[in-house]
Amino acid sequence: MHNECVIIGGGIAGLQAAIQLGRYQHKVMVIDSGYGRSTLCRSYHNLLGWPEGVSGDELRKLGRQQAEKLGVQFLDDEVVELTKNQNGFTVKLKDNADSDYTSQTLLLATGVLDRFPPLPHLEQCLGLTIYVCPDCDGYEIQGKRTIVLGSGEAGVNMALALTYWTNHLVYVNHEQREISEASKEILKQENIYYLAEPIEKVLVEQEGVFRGVQLKNGQEIAAERGFISFGGNEVKTTLAHQLGVERMENSHILTDPRTKETNIPNVWAAGDIGVHSEQVTIAMGEGSQAAIWIHKKLLHGLAANTH
Repeated sequence: MHNECVIIGGGIAGLQAAIQLGRYQHKVMVIDSGYGRSTLCRSYHNLLGWPEGVSGDELRKLGRQQAEKLGVQFLDDEVVELTKNQNGFTVKLKDNADSDYTSQTLLLATGVLDRFPPLPHLEQCLGLTIYVCPDCDGYEIQGKRTIVLGSGEAGVNMALALTYWTNHLVYVNHEQREISEASKEILKQENIYYLAEPIEKVLVEQEGVFRGVQLKNGQEIAAERGFISFGGNEVKTTLAHQLGVERMENSHILTDPRTKETNIPNVWAAGDIGVHSEQVTIAMGEGSQAAIWIHKKLLHGLAANTH
């Protein structure tokens, strides 16, 4: 099946791009694995028009419905290989391995996946009472007793960042990765209680309401809010690497700041895989921005083919 654009990733950036391209009436396919940051977050709080918050699942559902009304096609599958061909690109899939999808252009919107251990009850609290991003949700913990569930220096950095919002902080170094003596001294100076102990489970009062953690030694630590910071988040740019897309040392993709096109012609990137872009609002903007320039490129190509 040949498309004018294949969007890989049906999260916030991919959906916003799909809506914009659908409004241009292009033939668009969104291929989505169905798992990522936007499927995990139970509530985004810092979005225009959603003062009470909105879940990632709700945004995804609404975005998909909106795009489908514009003629955008969706395929629930995982892309395993991308190759360049004379007409554009060939997309190989995990489940539909016998079907080849081709496209004139590609938009990579595969996102970032946060690393965290499979602690009981943790996922049900994400976005509601346990958070990932201090810029997004530091506001939600102001003055509240908060536990940083983390690992090594990543957890130290998170705890220190949260002192802007609260003076009631505990850092539990779940993986017991070594932190420097300097870091220990800074935590002490900031009155951040530090424990290098594994966590057995997250304590909840009811669905999504964080009440602290129980350590493997049986000790319980009470709190009202939590933040996770384990480091080593997965930047999902392996497919980009297959095409020779330029990436930074941390695997984030460099794009043209005006167009969001990568160094590989007709390949764009938007959302969390970009440089310093890990915000829902930025993902939306980059999705639209990329789609506008994909449209311009497609118009140029169509015009060239008519002469």
